[in-house]
Amino acid sequence: MSDPVKSMNITSGDLGMDILEFSGEYRWLSNFWTCKVTLDGVSYASVENAYQAAKTAKHFRTPFESCNAAQAKKLGRLIGIRPDWDLVKIDVMRSLIEQKFEPGSELALRLVNTGNVLIVEGNSWGDTFWGVCKGRGLNKLGEILMVQRMRLSSDVA
Repeated sequence: MSDPVKSMNITSGDLGMDILEFSGEYRWLSNFWTCKVTLDGVSYASVENAYQAAKTAKHFRTPFESCNAAQAKKLGRLIGIRPDWDLVKIDVMRSLIEQKFEPGSELALRLVNTGNVLIVEGNSWGDTFWGVCKGRGLNKLGEILMVQRMRLSSDVA
């Protein structure tokens, strides 16, 4: 089975203005947005918290359960990263995004209502894997969001 993220052709949307960063009216697309997600049976306050926790062994994850998303990101830079992280990080993110935008939820409806516009996680902090900084980047988070939108849209149709 082909990976929809790898096969997606990212082009400008045709139903409105492209989303070029997760701020203002699109802040809810950010992984910092408060929403309950679970990882290995433990609840976290945001995708960012769970994603940062997933980088390390289960017995080191407790601090990520009670901090905010910004604190989780900082803590994620200090922890020992599990050896298979580069192999699993896209699947981890995909799973967390699927939870955040669960079919029937308010966030899922918001995502579907973005239509067919391009979603780019534009940033100024140099993340060129999950987003785009200064015109360069893979935009993997944007791709995962667009795939989730496509799945949700097909469920509604």
